[in-house]
Amino acid sequence: MEEILSFIKTNNNIVTLAAVCISGIALVLWLFNSWRTSRLLKKYKAMVQGMEGKDLETMLTAHLDAVNKALGKTREVESAYKAVRKMAERSIQHVGVVRFNAFSDTGSDLSFSVALLDHNGDGLVLSSIFSRNESHAYAKPVSKGVSSYHLSGEEEAAIRKALENEIIR
Repeated sequence: MEEILSFIKTNNNIVTLAAVCISGIALVLWLFNSWRTSRLLKKYKAMVQGMEGKDLETMLTAHLDAVNKALGKTREVESAYKAVRKMAERSIQHVGVVRFNAFSDTGSDLSFSVALLDHNGDGLVLSSIFSRNESHAYAKPVSKGVSSYHLSGEEEAAIRKALENEIIR
């Protein structure tokens, strides 16, 4: 023990300098740790905001329940979206109208052909032929833009117009 005391007495300046350096390093480490602890405490308070008196496990369980409910709603919305999309594909999306004068003795373009087609080009073409004494209407099925029945030029033009006028794809 006497050797240690004599070493300290002879090297008093060095020992003091070393103690000051160690104290300075300890102070810097303490400040750094205080700063990090403060940041963590702010994050923790933000995370548990509104959860007074509840522990972390209860809070996480509540959040997981909310996430599971949201996932369930998302699945419902996705299912409804698919049903609506399927229904929309079968609804009329393409319309083409051609007016024409079927007979020279009538004035104006009172005859017409209307193509009503869905997403796939399926549907029908309606034609009305107007004359002074009578009027006739015809409906012909259309599948993928073509009909198994003979089509007039006006009916073909109405189908072409309908397929060019794409509403939803």
